[in-house]
Amino acid sequence: MGAAAALLTLSVLLALGVLLACGDARGDPRDAAPPGRHAATAPPTRTHADTMADSARAVSARIEQRCASDTKMTRLAAALRADSDSARTDSIRRVTADSTTPVGSESTHAMSSLAPERARVASRDSAPAARHRSSHRTKRHVVAMAAPRPAAWHGAVAKRAVSQTPLAGSLFPGCRVVSYYGNPFSKRMGILGEIKPDSMLDRLQRQADAYEHADSATPVIPALELIVTVAQGSAGRDSMYRARMPDSVIEKVASWAERRGYLLILDVQVGRSSVRRELAPLMKYLVRPTVHLALDPEFAMRAGKVPGRVIGTLDAAQVNVAADTLAALVSEYQLPPKMLIVHRFTSPMLTNHERIHLDPRVQVVIDMDGFGAPVLKRSSYARYIFDHPVQFAGFKLFYKNDKPLLTPEQVLKLVPVPVFIMYQ
Repeated sequence: MGAAAALLTLSVLLALGVLLACGDARGDPRDAAPPGRHAATAPPTRTHADTMADSARAVSARIEQRCASDTKMTRLAAALRADSDSARTDSIRRVTADSTTPVGSESTHAMSSLAPERARVASRDSAPAARHRSSHRTKRHVVAMAAPRPAAWHGAVAKRAVSQTPLAGSLFPGCRVVSYYGNPFSKRMGILGEIKPDSMLDRLQRQADAYEHADSATPVIPALELIVTVAQGSAGRDSMYRARMPDSVIEKVASWAERRGYLLILDVQVGRSSVRRELAPLMKYLVRPTVHLALDPEFAMRAGKVPGRVIGTLDAAQVNVAADTLAALVSEYQLPPKMLIVHRFTSPMLTNHERIHLDPRVQVVIDMDGFGAPVLKRSSYARYIFDHPVQFAGFKLFYKNDKPLLTPEQVLKLVPVPVFIMYQ
């Protein structure tokens, strides 16, 4: 009897084990809730994209709090209207003084060294890795003597830009953005790819801190400006004379910015393509609240033209494609206003600038992009920014080609005071 009882017990246990195993195989919950009660659901698995989205929202909230552009705009408008005549007079005085100052050996060298820059960038896509060669880059400044004229810039800004109340989360005029420009594939296209990432990011932070020290009333937001569409001297497979950076490169630089709480600016050189066509693959990045856009007309080519052989041009109609696209994204995804930067160092680079759409969802910056001695940079700024206002003013500096390099204190004496400053 003892052996039979033991065998019976073992059979019952085996049968119970089979039932439990079958229940697991069917997906039945082992700890099912009693009837009428709900079982606790496990939280969904978080992805890297979720983490980055949360980080971007946190950065946006911090920027909105620091910049407070909507309240600062009222004070700026009053100041601009009050000092328009005196500011114009001061600008004329400084440009005149610069233009009549004897040029020393350093300035002579700087002006004579305005030679084309060569940059190389390697691009990887689904095909085997290939090297792409970026275009020559020649920037010439016109030394223009400023003639006394009415306070055109301040009057236009008061009507076009200052009269618009910024939306919550706007960068300008409450904050200043200081950015580093380039591509991680090239050491010659800008500081972003010239040194190791951590060293570059530390240097950018120190540069931003220098501007906040020079103007403690204006918070400074660092940014990385990545050239995502690189103009090429060769046609390429689709004859568009440009190379698109792979997603892996964009995500890499985005992670650098995300780690530090910086902004990311996607810089586009369209070649013979169009703004609309080149924005299409970037939309998945532009929906992120901390990602902004820049256009470089120097490399926008008409039919038959090749980047590096001539200086390109963009019309307001193409800029408006970008502005309207960004505005639509801001509304659809409830994003903070976007920044749209347009580079310029000649008059033909940007045509019909007065027709650029102004919309509180997009803050347009015309960035004076040219290198050389201070006298050349100031006169170009007066000609292409002061005399042809659009909305906000930007200024670009070159660590290697500006001799001597203007200090933050000197940059902030420009009229109008730039809200966006880029280093290459």
